Amino acid sequence: MSGFYQKRRKRPELNLVPLIDVLVMLIFFSFVTMQFRSASTLNITLPKVETAGKNEFRGSVTISIDKTGAMTYNAKPIADDQLDGLLSQVHNVDKDIPVLIRADVTTQLGKVTFVWDQCRKNGMTKISLQSQ
Repeated sequence: MSGFYQKRRKRPELNLVPLIDVLVMLIFFSFVTMQFRSASTLNITLPKVETAGKNEFRGSVTISIDKTGAMTYNAKPIADDQLDGLLSQVHNVDKDIPVLIRADVTTQLGKVTFVWDQCRKNGMTKISLQSQ
């Protein structure tokens, strides 16, 4: 039996440390790139305009209108009769402040026209419509 030696095979093992490292990095990456939206944000599908330029807006007044006609003023829900007072307050502070109107693609034209008209009544001349 001196020449007959049985070699014992080493049992294969799975190294979990690199797998855990990769999993932690994937979770960290997903949290970093995730977009958190507030509950007051309206669900708006913007219309596509082929001739529009880049959508760069640096103003501080944003009026959003969803498909049901509900409005938000800088992400805060407002009623139609409140819009005039809010715009007059902004005009008293800075008459050249730009206004961005974000309307859903299915929003009635009358609602967009109402908002546009309220802006013009309050002396706002830099009015933009956001599109995709």
